[in-house]
Amino acid sequence: MSRILIVEDEVAIADLEKDYLELSGFEVEIENDGKSGLNRALSEDFDLFILDLMLPEVDGFEICRQIREHKNTPILMVSAKKDDIDKIRGLGLGADDYVTKPFSPSELVARVKAHLARYERLIGSNIVENDIVEIRGIRIDKTARRVWVNGEEKQFTTKEFDLLTFLAENPNHVFTKEELFREIWDMESIGDIATVTVHIKKIREKIEMNTNKPQYIETIWGVGYRFKL
Repeated sequence: MSRILIVEDEVAIADLEKDYLELSGFEVEIENDGKSGLNRALSEDFDLFILDLMLPEVDGFEICRQIREHKNTPILMVSAKKDDIDKIRGLGLGADDYVTKPFSPSELVARVKAHLARYERLIGSNIVENDIVEIRGIRIDKTARRVWVNGEEKQFTTKEFDLLTFLAENPNHVFTKEELFREIWDMESIGDIATVTVHIKKIREKIEMNTNKPQYIETIWGVGYRFKL
């Protein structure tokens, strides 16, 4: 049974939507303010979200934006506003559909079914997921070339990213500076291995709590570097 979250501050409308959706076989939850709706959207598993735009505390645009940062779940936006600019903004933030009040409950149910069916087809079509490397609070998205450290995204240059990824994918292996230079810069070191040292220093500044006592990239004196599990 598909699970739907409605975030709507008008109780009568939310209840009406819930009744029609439940009659169609869906499991439905309701939140009447944006903050609690956002918390549940991010912390629980739902198959579809129905978001009102004008909500107390956190509006539907912000909820949509944050959901899209973490999930590909279908989002239907609902609003009394008929302005194209709101529709364009909502769709631009990642919403899958935009319904203007007043609308027929049966139309809403039809749209929900259509988007769920489409999403299920996409999930079942073996779409390649992003290649992710995760080690002790570090999350490296190789596909999107993005890095998070304890949930906070950090910005890396191309070579910093490549070097961090290479070390993280080969944990507990000690690499010499020459080996790392050849691997990442694709050339012989020609005696100039200071580049590796500089990049390791920059990476540590972004991922280590204390660069003097690194927890991730360890220096093996006289040899090189190792990424610790």
